[in-house]
Amino acid sequence: MAIERGETTAGNEVKGGKPHKFLGSLRDALMAAGRDETAPAAGVAAPAQVQPVASPPVPAARSEEPKPIPVAAASDSLSAEEAARLARTGPEPKIPERFGLSKEKEADSPPTTRVIRAEPSKPRKVEAELDTEAPARTVLVRGKQKIEHGVFERDPVVGFLIVVGGPGLGSFRPIFEGNNTLGRSRDNRIPLDFGDDAISNEAQAYLRYDSTDRTFLFVPNLAKTNVVSVNDKRPAGPVPLQPMDVITLGRTQVAFLPFCGSDFDWSEISEA
Repeated sequence: MAIERGETTAGNEVKGGKPHKFLGSLRDALMAAGRDETAPAAGVAAPAQVQPVASPPVPAARSEEPKPIPVAAASDSLSAEEAARLARTGPEPKIPERFGLSKEKEADSPPTTRVIRAEPSKPRKVEAELDTEAPARTVLVRGKQKIEHGVFERDPVVGFLIVVGGPGLGSFRPIFEGNNTLGRSRDNRIPLDFGDDAISNEAQAYLRYDSTDRTFLFVPNLAKTNVVSVNDKRPAGPVPLQPMDVITLGRTQVAFLPFCGSDFDWSEISEA
């Protein structure tokens, strides 16, 4: 029988002597599908079965409950009490090696938590120094006490000059026992340094207290050009002073107020 173009022979050859593998394999597959798999046709090779690709094994889900350990196996190396506890609670969880810890290393490693205890407080030196420098407590004095009178440590005050007019209103200056100079400079024994330039710088007048007769005298310095007055009178010599007399020097007025006099003098309570 003549073979038409496109037909195949039993040897899977086409006209021209060249095999056609695709058509031969397709015919074989169709013939094998219509027959029983266990009895393939004679002279026809059974098609190669495709082996399924084995999928990677899926790890089984981790069971939450620990597997029980046979008590018989554990009792060989453990006591009865430990074997019973192990059967109830299960084995101790193993520390993963990836954390860098093991049971032996954990026992050898020092604890990570340190307990720091505060040192006992020490007494402050500052408080001790303050206690030593603290003033003495006030002592309660009962009854009449004897007061000792000694020598003067400074010049005793016998009276005061109080500014009642001009610069320095309301100020005062003490009068000392003996001879006192009055002037604008601080070198004077009674300085009237309140800013009045009409007062002479040095010794424009003198004020003297005599403890023998307990009297006060005001003596103007006639060598000075600036004129002084006592109660609006310009003295040319010594003038005895009485309480509340007003002395004028330049544009300043001072009132005289005695402390010592006929009623009191420092010689009554002092040894010198």
